[in-house]
Amino acid sequence: MATPKSLVFNLYKNWEVIEHLVRLSRDLPAFEESQVLNVIGRHQPDVNTDELGAILRSLCNADLLQELSRTGDFQLNPFVVDFVRGLTREHELGLSSVLKARVDAIRDATALLDEGVTDSDTERMREAANRLSELFRQISQQLDQDRHAILELAEKAKASDASMPSAQRYRAVLEAYDQYVEPMNEMMDSGLGGSFYPHLESAEHMLDVAVEKLSVRGALYTHRLQLRQVAYQTKELRRLGRIVAQQCADTLLPLREEARQHNELSAAVSELLGRVRKQGLAQTLKQKSQPALPLWQRIRRSRLSLGDEIRDLIVEARNYVPKTEAFPEELTGNAAELLPRVDESALRRELAASLPVANLMQWILERYPELPDVVVLRLYHDLVREPLWQADIEHEQTSTALKTVRVTYHPHRLEVMTVGEQDG
Repeated sequence: MATPKSLVFNLYKNWEVIEHLVRLSRDLPAFEESQVLNVIGRHQPDVNTDELGAILRSLCNADLLQELSRTGDFQLNPFVVDFVRGLTREHELGLSSVLKARVDAIRDATALLDEGVTDSDTERMREAANRLSELFRQISQQLDQDRHAILELAEKAKASDASMPSAQRYRAVLEAYDQYVEPMNEMMDSGLGGSFYPHLESAEHMLDVAVEKLSVRGALYTHRLQLRQVAYQTKELRRLGRIVAQQCADTLLPLREEARQHNELSAAVSELLGRVRKQGLAQTLKQKSQPALPLWQRIRRSRLSLGDEIRDLIVEARNYVPKTEAFPEELTGNAAELLPRVDESALRRELAASLPVANLMQWILERYPELPDVVVLRLYHDLVREPLWQADIEHEQTSTALKTVRVTYHPHRLEVMTVGEQDG
């Protein structure tokens, strides 16, 4: 068995030959000796027959080519095929089931991470983070490969001969849309039916919780950095999944619609309309090769009727009479004169005689219950500022119901002002 170093060195020396064989491997699973020698001779025309055989033997000794046991033919090393196709962007479209299985595996790795966080097991958290990192890498690689594979399918369909039947021209496109794009869209649905984004959001949340717990415990910086980098992979994978799904749908959906429009019926109708345009309807129908067209006529008489709700609305609209609104007459005089007059001098004398007063608002309402709310509030604020007595605010809040409103306030307590306070 050849060493990896020898394999890579011979791959470098014979890159054009291996690249050509990888392209041919899409159609040929194995190669005869003459086919391999022809490919080598095409890329190295200056060598003779003996040197061609030597190059073939070096490819076999380096394990780039593997000889089949029962036939004697040659096949490319599967690892070499994947490596070359990955570098040349010539991937085969992957299976949506494989992608779905990897996405479902994120849930199991997230559960393992949850167990590690619950049990404060650092090794289990690191193991779960490594598993998530490997799954994210595989999913990202498959999404990127599938995107290039779908773009290549679309380019082949567009570059194929226009005279080719649409069913044959767009067969690979329709299969890719039905077997890959639609399942991937269902899996990446952001609603309840999807599994891609919910699993990634759950994994991202658990990684953040694990990083925070390791920070609280004072774990090694390398352990916290490992989990933080996996969290960054989660965010990048969410972005990549959204972009790949949108690009695949935008690439294949127009071709899918074009294939549906160009079916046999539309092709026959287009051909018949072309003959009518060139030769006229009468001449086209007289041709013996043209089968008789089925002639019939069907008349559909449609009648519009209004529902009962519409009839009621129309009747109400036709019989609508605007209501006459009586506007109030303009009142003469000053607005202040319309409010009841209060002898404030007598009120102040009466208040001074009643001191101390525990609640000024209640005292006003008891003495003058007929006053409106606006007058009561004005008197309250004016009397509180009077320098004839001492006003103190209570700490407890209370509510008082007036005629139209309820007032919530800290009541003022009025007391007789002492001699020292008066002099001050």
